[in-house]
Amino acid sequence: MQHFASDNYAPVHPEVMAAIIAANDGAAVSYGDDPVSVRLQERATEVFGEHARIFPVLNGTGANVISLMATTPRWGGVIASDVAHVHTDENGAPERVGGLKILAAPSVEGRIGPDAVDRYAGDLGNAHRAQPAVLSLTQVTELGTVYSPADLKLLADTAHSVGLRVHVDGSRLANAAATLGVGLREITSDVGVDIVSLGAAKNGGMLGEAVVVLADGAAGSGGSGGAAAGLAEAVPYLRKATMQLASKTRFVSAQLLALLGEPGTPTSGTGEGAPLWLRNAAHSNAMAARLRAGVEAAELTEIVRITCPTDANVVFATLPRPAADRLRAHARFYDWAPGETPDRVEVRWMCAWNTTEADVDGFVRALSDVL
Repeated sequence: MQHFASDNYAPVHPEVMAAIIAANDGAAVSYGDDPVSVRLQERATEVFGEHARIFPVLNGTGANVISLMATTPRWGGVIASDVAHVHTDENGAPERVGGLKILAAPSVEGRIGPDAVDRYAGDLGNAHRAQPAVLSLTQVTELGTVYSPADLKLLADTAHSVGLRVHVDGSRLANAAATLGVGLREITSDVGVDIVSLGAAKNGGMLGEAVVVLADGAAGSGGSGGAAAGLAEAVPYLRKATMQLASKTRFVSAQLLALLGEPGTPTSGTGEGAPLWLRNAAHSNAMAARLRAGVEAAELTEIVRITCPTDANVVFATLPRPAADRLRAHARFYDWAPGETPDRVEVRWMCAWNTTEADVDGFVRALSDVL
């Protein structure tokens, strides 16, 4: 059976698997003091900037919780969209584990604007309210949309102007960069992001993500000073305390290094010369675009209604519930939300690095058949 349910369903990319096997060579110092992790740190400065510090962790929820704990005091709050993964899909981990308060702001197609900061900035200094300390943005958003560099710069500047840090939940950061035609640095360090949860598993990895500390100054300082060294100093302790420190870190680092590229190799590019993260993300994005185009070309849009922009590797649509149920005999996918009427449902069709043109075309034919 084909899958269009999640990019988490995809297998490990062969280049990532080869890197894991290569790392499995003799003994190596544990907890990140191994040669692979050292090379990963060197590569992080090439990809994200000279101040970047990278900390491999076990999963995305852990990366988010550590990032938010590092940027937020015990009495603090996290401004995020009302559909943010940290708010809706992590079983309250930021609250339960981190002791934080999620301050949800209304989103439009998954994105929030500077008004999200303005909405809570008035609570600063009010002992009766959780104190907003960090703005958390999801890139790609939960609805498959992308923040432009200009959007991110405006949001970061707004957050910094009132003393907030900026976190990016980048489980699909690679897909956003591929869509925008930029490197990872251009949508993180260069626009004022302080800390990133860097995804790997959804883009060809086996397991493991990373926390990447980017800034080297206090919130709103524009990257000067030394206060942000506190973030990099805090993360190792938080990583251990939240059970996200792998003893054999080299095997997580090897995956990240395979995706980002070895030190000295290109950080962007096209074709086979591009780093693996970009090749994988560009392909999965292209398959989602092909899927949407196939639905539109089949003249199904009177019955199948695309509900969100297809900026990255996911298509959202509504269709009759019976048709969706019949289609699941051909491919697995998830319901997302109720449709416009009780007899319809909104679904999510996700493409991955290993989705083929034949997979997409077969899915479109099956959709035509069930309708």
